[in-house]
Amino acid sequence: MNVINITESESLYHNLEKMSVGELLAAIHEEDKKVIPAVGQTLPVLEPLVEGIVSRMKRGGRLFYVGAGTSGRLGILDASEVPPTYGVSGDYVIGIIAGGDRAIRHPVEAAEDNEEAGWTELTRFNASPLDTVIGIAASGRTPFVIGAVKHARKNGLLTGCITNNPDTELSHSVDFALEAIVGPEFVTGSTRMKSGTAQKLLLNMITTSVMIQLGRVRDNKMVNMQLTNSKLVMRGTRMLVEQLHCSEPEARRLLLLHGSVAKALESVEPFNRGTV
Repeated sequence: MNVINITESESLYHNLEKMSVGELLAAIHEEDKKVIPAVGQTLPVLEPLVEGIVSRMKRGGRLFYVGAGTSGRLGILDASEVPPTYGVSGDYVIGIIAGGDRAIRHPVEAAEDNEEAGWTELTRFNASPLDTVIGIAASGRTPFVIGAVKHARKNGLLTGCITNNPDTELSHSVDFALEAIVGPEFVTGSTRMKSGTAQKLLLNMITTSVMIQLGRVRDNKMVNMQLTNSKLVMRGTRMLVEQLHCSEPEARRLLLLHGSVAKALESVEPFNRGTV
């Protein structure tokens, strides 16, 4: 396969060390402007992928992200923010990174080169055909990720990928390939920049749209958020004041009594919470 390796292409800018701070920032910003259109190009593929995830999660399925390095860290970040934002347990969206938890903060040498290790990690979670696996790799050629999605697809799981090169082995190994082609990085090969930004945007879009479809949002509010600090208690209280037209003390009492905005609203005006 003759892969076009855009993520390793030379930067469009030269002599970076001779630029002023202002010039560096302006140039990086100019490059970042290319990310949004590139993400937009993936929407026709992203839509059926999300629909497939929702269908499976309504029947008890889970969503797995598999990546290495920056890509793996971004998957773990997105997965870790789903429970507090939408009030679901930590086993609905799961991030897996090559090299394990240590690799979240420290590089683990050659961990991404083991093509069998990704699927081995998934089997520890008893991955089944109701689950979805999304491989994340800027290059589209990371063995850890490719092996995971290949085995997943072979075993009947829904598969997708997020990559920043076109026509890669990773893309050809999944059902739905999201190829956000952002061009050469400002610092040659530094895919933590534009590529990582595109990946983060796509991950946000996937989990946000999935959770909305599963009934974890009402209107535009996080009615199932976990009340883990005073700021969130205050936010939830304001939501109830607006919805119920009650006093702030009464709203706070209901919130703390029931543990979430959604449950407090149900106690006085039942509504469909979805399937999660």
